[in-house]
Amino acid sequence: MTNRKLSIIFENDAFVAVNKPAGMLTIPDREQSEKSLKEFLLDKYGSIFTVHRLDRDTSGIVLFAKNEQAHKYFSRLFEERKIEKYYLGIVLGNPSEKSGLIDAPIAEHPVNKGMMTIHRNGKESSTEYQVLESHNNFSLVSFQLHTGRTHQIRVHAKSIGHPLACDILYGDGKPVLLSSIKKKFKLSKHDEEERPMINRLALHSYKLVFKDDDGKIHELIAEMPKEFRALMQQLKKAVDG
Repeated sequence: MTNRKLSIIFENDAFVAVNKPAGMLTIPDREQSEKSLKEFLLDKYGSIFTVHRLDRDTSGIVLFAKNEQAHKYFSRLFEERKIEKYYLGIVLGNPSEKSGLIDAPIAEHPVNKGMMTIHRNGKESSTEYQVLESHNNFSLVSFQLHTGRTHQIRVHAKSIGHPLACDILYGDGKPVLLSSIKKKFKLSKHDEEERPMINRLALHSYKLVFKDDDGKIHELIAEMPKEFRALMQQLKKAVDG
C-alpha cells in the first residue's frame, strides 16, 4: 500500500480518518513484523498521533490526530464515551431477538492467553445491536459500542449464541463459502478449489459520530465492505430462488 492508496475518508488540519483494510495493524507491533497503518500515515504527514485502534482483522474507520492538541481532545472524547461508534458484523445464524442491549462484564480469559470472556468481576461492557438482514446461515448486524473493551463485540456476539463469521477465537473460524448457501453451486473451470467469499473476521468499523473542537458535528462512514454486500446478495438470491 502506498500513500496514494490510503483510503482517506475525511481529513482537516486536526485529524484524519482512514478506512483500514482487514489484516493490517493499526499501530506497529513489538516485532515490527510489517508496516502498520500509522507508519504509512507517518510517511505521508511526518507527524501523526494514535487516538484509538482496531484489531488487525477488523476493517473500517480509524481516527488519527495531526497535532498534540487534537490528540488530547480526541483521546478525552473516547475516554468520556462522547464518540458514537458503530460496527457492521456478519454473525452465524439468525438471532431470534432482532435488537437488544448486551450488558455483560468482560475480563481476560483465566486460561487462554489473548482471549477475553464474560465474568462477573470483569469491566463493565455494553453493546447495543440491531439485526439489519437475517437469513438461516448468516445475518448482518449493526453494533453500537457504549464501552471499548478488547474484543467486546466478538465476546458479546458469542454470548448471545451468534458469534461473528470467520472468528477463530470466539466462533468456528471457518471461511464463508458460496457452496454452503447456493444449492446448485458449481466450481468454475479455472479454479481447483472454491475461493471463500469471506475469509477474515467479519467485522467492520462502519461509522463514527462526534463533535470536533469547534463544536462541528462529524458523521464519518466507511462503506460496507464489498464481500459483505456480495454475501447478502447471495443469501437473498438463495431465498428468492
